[in-house]
Order: sequence, then C-alpha cells, then structure tokens
Amino acid sequence: MRARWARPAMRWICLAQEMTDLPIRIGLEGHPDAATVRGRAGWRVRGLLAVALVGAAAWLGYAIAFSRGLDQRHAAAQQRLAVEAAQLDGYLSRFEYLPSLLETSPDVFRLLGTPDDRTLQQTVSLYLKSINLLAGADNLYVLTVDGDAIAAADFDQPGTPVGSNLSYRPYMRQALATGRGAFFGIGITSARAGYYLSYAVKREGRTIGVAVVKVNLDAFEREWRNRGADMLLVDARGVTILASRDEWRFRPLTPLAIDALEEIATSKPYGSSSLAPLGWTFRERGDRGGRVTAERGAVYSIDERPLHERQWQLMLLDDEAPIRRTAYVIGTLSGLACIVALLLLGLLAQRRNEIRQRLASQAALQAANDRLEIRVQERTAELRAAQDELVHAGKLAVLGQMSAGMVHEINQPLAALQTASDNAVQFIDRGMISEARGNLVRIGELVRRLARLTGQLRVFAYKSNAPLEAVAVEQAVSETLKILGARVKDGGVEVSIDLAPDLHVRAEQIRLEQLLCNIVANALDAVEGAAQKSISIRAEREEGQCRIAIGNSGPAIAADVLQRMFEPFVTTKPAGKGLGLGLVIANHIARSFGGELRARNLDPSGAEFVLLVPLAA
Repeated sequence: MRARWARPAMRWICLAQEMTDLPIRIGLEGHPDAATVRGRAGWRVRGLLAVALVGAAAWLGYAIAFSRGLDQRHAAAQQRLAVEAAQLDGYLSRFEYLPSLLETSPDVFRLLGTPDDRTLQQTVSLYLKSINLLAGADNLYVLTVDGDAIAAADFDQPGTPVGSNLSYRPYMRQALATGRGAFFGIGITSARAGYYLSYAVKREGRTIGVAVVKVNLDAFEREWRNRGADMLLVDARGVTILASRDEWRFRPLTPLAIDALEEIATSKPYGSSSLAPLGWTFRERGDRGGRVTAERGAVYSIDERPLHERQWQLMLLDDEAPIRRTAYVIGTLSGLACIVALLLLGLLAQRRNEIRQRLASQAALQAANDRLEIRVQERTAELRAAQDELVHAGKLAVLGQMSAGMVHEINQPLAALQTASDNAVQFIDRGMISEARGNLVRIGELVRRLARLTGQLRVFAYKSNAPLEAVAVEQAVSETLKILGARVKDGGVEVSIDLAPDLHVRAEQIRLEQLLCNIVANALDAVEGAAQKSISIRAEREEGQCRIAIGNSGPAIAADVLQRMFEPFVTTKPAGKGLGLGLVIANHIARSFGGELRARNLDPSGAEFVLLVPLAA
C-alpha cells in the first residue's frame, strides 16, 4: 500500500525537480526536445485546472451554505417578527377603546362645559385614576378643545399634564380633525416616552374635548434585552423609537430631511435627543429586509415587518458571523472532497497507464521469440490479459467501495452541520428548549387574548358612517345562530325561535348581528352549568318598535349587578373570562340605532335581555 501511494508522490517530486532544473539544463545542453516541453506544459495545465476545480468546489460549497443559512434565518426571523408584531398590536389594542369610555361619564361632560371648576376637576381626576388602575395604562387625561389639560389620572404626581397646554401635539390636532389620533413621543411634563391614543369627545355632533391615554412600551425593550435579541421599532420618519440597545434609541436610520427636522421641532416627539444618524450602511434592502454594516463593522442581516395601521416598521437584526463560520467549514469540506476525488482519478489514470505499458512490453518480448514461443507467449498473454482485466475489475469494485465509504464519512459531518444550522436558527438565538416552548405558550395566550379582545372591544370603538337602513330581523337572527352554531351544538343547548313575520328594523346589518351575537354568547355562558340548557329568541311589534327578547335558563342576575349591568367593567364572569365591556358595547350599538337595551330576571329562574329598535318605515 505504501508503494502505491509513494510512486505518485515520487512523480510529483521528480516533476518539481525537473521544473526547477529546467533553466540549468537548457543553459548546459541547449533547447529541450519538443516532447519534453509539451509534457511539462501539460503538467502545468493539469495542475492549474486541479487548483481551479478545488477552488470552485470550495467556493460553491461556501456560497450554497451561506445562502441557505440566510434563507433559513430569514424564515425564522419573519415568524418571530410576526409574533412580536402581534404581541405589540394586541397590547396597544387593549387601550384603543379606553378614551372612548369617557363618553359614558356625565362628570366628564360637565367638566368640559365648566373646565375651571376645581371640585369637578378633582372628581373627574379620581374617576380617571380608578379606570386607569384597572386598565394598566401609563396615564389617562382630558383636554379641552384648546389643548388645556384639566384632569388626569396622575393629577397628584409630579410631572402631571394638568395645567399644561398640549395643543401643538399631533394627537390633539388629529383628534380634532378626524375624531381619533395616535402619536409616539416623549412626554413634555413627565419626560417619559410613550404611545398616545386620543379620542374626540362629542356632544350632539360637536367636539367639546379630547380624551387621551398614554401607553408605556418599556416592557418590550426589556423583554428584547432579556432574550438577547437585537430588535428595534422605527416610526414613519425612520427614527428608532424602541430598541434593545440604548445607543440606538431616538436615532434615525438615515439623515433626516430639513422639512422633517422642522416638523419635529414643532411637535417635539423625541424630546432633547440629538437625532444623530446611526451611521449604518445598507448593502441590500428590500420590502422584507436586507443586509447592513453597523458602525463597528459588524454585518447584520435585517428582517422587517410593517405595522401598517401605525406606520411603524419592526426590525430584527441577526449577526451573520455564525452563518459565515458554518459556510466556511462547509466550503473547506467541499474543497477537501474535491481534492480526494481528484487524487482518486489521478490514481486510476496512472494505474491504467501502467497496465498499458506492461501489455506493450509483453507484446514486444513475444515478437522476438520463435513461432512456438510466440504461440506459447500469445496464449500466456491472453491468459495474463484476462487475469489483468479481472484484477482491474476487482480494483474498480474496491474503488467504488472506497468512494461510497468516503461519501458516507463526508455526509456525516455535513449532516451534523446542517442540523446545527437548523438548530441555530430555531433555538440557539432563543436560548434553551424550555424557553422555545414558553414562546409557543405565549403565542397561544396571545391568540386567545386577541380573540377575546377583538370579540368584545372592537365594536365599541367602531363608529360607522354608513346610513341606517331596513334590516330583516329574521336574517340577523339566522346569521347570529350560524356564527354561534358550534357553541350551541357543543353545549347541547336547545334554542327556540318565535319571530313575527316580515319584521324589519331601522339599523345596520353587521352591527345588529354583532349586538345579537354578544347577547346570545352571554346567554350561552349563563346556561353552561344549568341542568336544563335552553335559550329563547322572540321578536314582535310593540308601539312602532320591534321588541326582541332573548331569554336563558341560567341562574338569575344578582340585584346589585342588575342595577349596574350596563356600566363598564361590571361582570359576573370569573376573572380572565371577561372584561365587563360586552353589555356596554351592546347598549352603545342599540342607542346608535335610536333604541335601548334592558335586562330583567325571569320567574322562577333565568334572565332575559330585551332589545327595542325602531321599525323600518
């Protein structure tokens, strides 16, 4: 075995010596013959070709591994951004309906009518404080149409906006212009950053003030830092408003234009920040991300996800160094595999040349002997040829086994590297497996939380501009039961329907269905533990109105709860199952139709909700 490997090595050594001695031999002996020159030129060409093949294999392995690593990390990053964006949207959606709840307080209307009443300011501020303690916002306050803060949940704390004029704030101007506003910035009096949601408080169609809720988002930054994620949130101007690193906060990705700086100087969203650009160089940038070189030379792959309603961009930065290191290893292995393949091909070609030379020598010796010896030598040559072919076939089989074994040995580290790359994308950046499971649990909690919030809260803040029209009660009831059909069937609830023929009310189709869904869903909750589970839906004409009664066989409503049934945050459900806003929303819709919603207990048990809606002309 050593002799087989030593012979090619000696040939390479002799070739190197011949190339080294070539100038001396030319000087001493004159020009070499043409065959020698052609042979040496052929060796040079083959050597350069082998180097080129090894380099190409190494580069191709590196390029494919690097590209796949980036693609896998991009896919994982987009999933993570989707979770983060949903979590951020869900958190902010909790507070979008809070300012509009102030329309249910008569004291707020009285204060906006007499803003200088100190006693009334104190009363409303205490009311705002009680609501804010339940909601968990950073602050909740009321402004006059001139922008003067006259009541706030933090009225007794340093930095309260009470007494300040905030008319220059964009959320104030937006609320006066469109009825709603949103703005992220640093508080002028508190010096704390937050997200502001504003809502125009109206009386008889005229705006008499603005309610504002401020939401603190510092918890998201802390969570990003705890998970070791490089994330940032960029506003419509391209300025970072949330970041996992303090040095990135309130700095634009690119230099700001003069008109943007002038607008910032007026609205003061970033306080006294210098707004020095981050100094990043974008190598590539598309709709969903790209690559960037940071100030210290580190190269990151950036994945982006827009939050369309808020005109924000959520960004996740991943260092490319681990992917590049993995690609280097795979590229090196590809180059080594190519070297092994070339050596095997060289050994095979050399062995074939040796066999051809041996056969030619035997033929020359046989031609020098007499006829008898020629016949014997010919017979012997034939036998040797057959034997050589068998030996050659055996060597080819061994070569095939060697190749298969080598491919297997190479595939094992390649598979291990591939697995490591996949795990790096899924787990390494996030920590231990238990933390990955925790993320899935948080995703499930977020979905359930969003389902509950959107199901109970979105109607309250929805102010439709569509005109009221004739809506068939039978169709609205039918659509409601289609939506809740699965719950009715799973709960084994018996639903009886008794509707007067050709009943049409003056309402809006979708909102009426939402109102009925809310009441029927509450009825399904009420009969959940009852021995006899039944719900009745009756509709009839009554003095120019349509009377829709929805009764259930569940337990009666407590007297003290029945008196406050349509007030915010009043609920009989266990903690975590309701926010106490469902009937407030339903009553809000009924009043927008010019009707009303009532509740009463039935004898001997059960409860009934009655909706009175004007009949359509």
